[in-house]
Amino acid sequence: MDLRKSFDSDVINYDRWRPRYCNELFNDIIEHSKLNAEKECLEIGCGTGQATEPILKTGSSLTAIELGENFTEFTRNKFKAYKNFQMKNADFEKFDLENNRFDLVFSGTAFHWIPEEIGYPKVYNILKSGGTIALFWNKPAPKGFDDQLHLKMQEVYQKYFGPEVVEKARSERENPQEHYAKIKGTIEKYGFVKAECRLYKQVREFTADEYVSLISTYSENITLPEPIKSQFLTGIRDTIYDFNNNIKVYDTIDLYLARKP
Repeated sequence: MDLRKSFDSDVINYDRWRPRYCNELFNDIIEHSKLNAEKECLEIGCGTGQATEPILKTGSSLTAIELGENFTEFTRNKFKAYKNFQMKNADFEKFDLENNRFDLVFSGTAFHWIPEEIGYPKVYNILKSGGTIALFWNKPAPKGFDDQLHLKMQEVYQKYFGPEVVEKARSERENPQEHYAKIKGTIEKYGFVKAECRLYKQVREFTADEYVSLISTYSENITLPEPIKSQFLTGIRDTIYDFNNNIKVYDTIDLYLARKP
């Protein structure tokens, strides 16, 4: 299975449980790119539109490219009232786009699916001079790595995914500054200037069943074979039940802004 298309199998659950982004993030993107009704924007991998509507509300023309057929149909219908919106069911890597066309190209928790040697040069080419690239990701984490609920959940993850996967995730979360610097460096490597990283925090709260619904939208869990998938999800659900049927997720959203000179 093409993992990029794995999310497309459960559109309703994805739209309900995947996190939205905070208003401050969109305010920063809109200010950086000076959006208005005269501007033209491109969104890469819009999913069910978690990051779409705030840009539409500026009056800018927005084209969204989405690989999933079900996502495309859902999101096209979701924003059909906006005359400044159009959807393209296409692979960004292969889709033909005019050079020097867009004032803003943005992508929320999706650009990592595109090989950097393809994605960044293509975005550079289709942006106007002075245009903005805005890439952002939501990174959920526990309150602390010594949190008892988190430790118990890690035991479940290790059982079904192995210690290497758990350790890799922990390492990335414990050394975020190294990750932020790497992304900024990659952006500038492909010709963009004045790259910066801005961080935003938010907290979400779930019951056990709600949290299982959320993680059921993650590609690594969607593609687990049965009965392993059911056993894993049951293990996570039962663990949260044991902690008063409540879990808080602490999100960090990292936004990268830069310009085409």
